[in-house]
Amino acid sequence: MRLLAFDTSTDTLSMAVSRTVNGEQRVWQSSGPGGAQSSSSLIGGVLELLRQADMALTEIDAICFGSGPGSFTGLRTACSVAQGLAFGAGVPVLPVPSLLAVAQAARMGAAPYPHQGQITALLDARMDEIYAATYSFDAAHWTPLQAPCLVAPEDLARWALAPPGGSWHAWAGNIFGVYAGHLQHPDGLTCVDALPTAVAMLQLAPALLAAGRAVHARQALPLYVRDKVAKTTVERAAEKAEKEQLLAPNASSGAHA
Repeated sequence: MRLLAFDTSTDTLSMAVSRTVNGEQRVWQSSGPGGAQSSSSLIGGVLELLRQADMALTEIDAICFGSGPGSFTGLRTACSVAQGLAFGAGVPVLPVPSLLAVAQAARMGAAPYPHQGQITALLDARMDEIYAATYSFDAAHWTPLQAPCLVAPEDLARWALAPPGGSWHAWAGNIFGVYAGHLQHPDGLTCVDALPTAVAMLQLAPALLAAGRAVHARQALPLYVRDKVAKTTVERAAEKAEKEQLLAPNASSGAHA
């Protein structure tokens, strides 16, 4: 199988291509600045990896892209590039949830390798929020248990599902340094630093393709969990007024104490 994969949902751009050489699947990979910066290097990086793999874009079986959630600009870049390349080459695209790629990367990096268990994948969503989703796995199969959503760091322990007793359980992502003072870890939990890598996407791709998840280029859409990235001036003013109203009675009662 000949595949191209890239993810731009975080601050790290990850790219990889794979094809069979002498009966073995070989992978060429690269990384760089992600998010908004990925637009300047993604296409050039893809073409360079294809050159290294001695493979033409038209020979690709599918173009896999990290569909999100993640950086708004990064997701739009990934979607646009996937569509453009797929239209030009006449190949299908495969949207891969970025949080599922995080879970796969964490599982593959675990030692000893777990054959079944549960992973809650977590990516920093900025604005004091976390993108989160939970998956269980058994052999080569992944099952979504909690769909991607936004969670406050201090609410994560209450939101995350408890795994079956005795099974391997991990939280995985890029949040542990950012929100270290706000996280409460359940007993027996493994914490794994992980990102949605293109190699993890290549590992997920065969099962997703077999399940019919590939789509035409025109249907390549990003997964947005947060609808807005900033508050308007009116919203900020209303929020400030509300806080001042809440503080006023306390100030008054303090003066009479």
